[in-house]
Amino acid sequence: MERLKGYLCLACAFGLAGTSVIAASFVNGRLGTFTITSMGLLLSLLSMIPFCSRKLLQTIRVLSLKEWLLLFCQALFGVFLFRMFLLYGLNLTSSAEAGILTGVTPAITVTLAMVFLREKMKGNQIAGVLSTICGILLIQGLFLPGYQFTWAHLPGNILVLCAAGCESVFNVLSRAAAVQNEEGKAESIHPVVQTALVSAIAFLLSLIPCLLERPLPSLVGIGWSGWLALVWYGPAITALAFVCWYAGIRRSDASTAAAFSGMMPFTALILSVCFLKEPAGLPQWIGGLGVIAGMVLIGVKRTRREPGIRQAVS
Repeated sequence: MERLKGYLCLACAFGLAGTSVIAASFVNGRLGTFTITSMGLLLSLLSMIPFCSRKLLQTIRVLSLKEWLLLFCQALFGVFLFRMFLLYGLNLTSSAEAGILTGVTPAITVTLAMVFLREKMKGNQIAGVLSTICGILLIQGLFLPGYQFTWAHLPGNILVLCAAGCESVFNVLSRAAAVQNEEGKAESIHPVVQTALVSAIAFLLSLIPCLLERPLPSLVGIGWSGWLALVWYGPAITALAFVCWYAGIRRSDASTAAAFSGMMPFTALILSVCFLKEPAGLPQWIGGLGVIAGMVLIGVKRTRREPGIRQAVS
């Protein structure tokens, strides 16, 4: 049951993250990237603090230096550096090439998990991750005509790969924090509290580049649709998605989370077709089936339960 809860939480987390495509369409070009990031983080904090203020203060008092360092690294790699590398990378490469390169995130996550977390993968897990990676690459249009990598885009492509690496580091750090609590038999940080702390740290890190974008005039002129997009960016895409992520990663290993990450581009594909009227060909839909197949393969019941999942804290 705990494993199933973990799968559902991860699917919700990446599904919500996939809706960022629609939200971003209302503010892209009107607000700077760090302005969007900072406002989303601020609104997420405002939505969470009333519900967790007491527990938040209690947690802050007992956090060790190592736990603070893990939270800081999660905010640094998962939000700040990821957005920074992706922002500057997109200025130097095409969105098509960037989309394909971000598809390697599950592969990087699995590699890091095997090296640093000593995670062992069974046959169904390996097949599931490979199916997810192939599905993501198909969704991003790797095999469509006209999508070629050029040497002129090499600096941008390297930055996008750095963004993918940062996302993978965040995934592994999140799992490492959960494993540390399990092994030490310590009380885990509540997902809402953990999301609030990481959001607060990421907000402080993003504040200076946000101010350099001179956000106030832009925020005044975005209209009600832009503000609705920012509200969705905050409580839903940032707060709820991160809460689901932290609830899921403590019940699942990093390799499983890597397979479920395919939900993000698949959700973005469906919403883009439905709401933005963007075309999608047969390769994209086959890629979507590959993502679903990856999650099904990962979800196949294992012959032996892992102790970390049995001990997961709800």
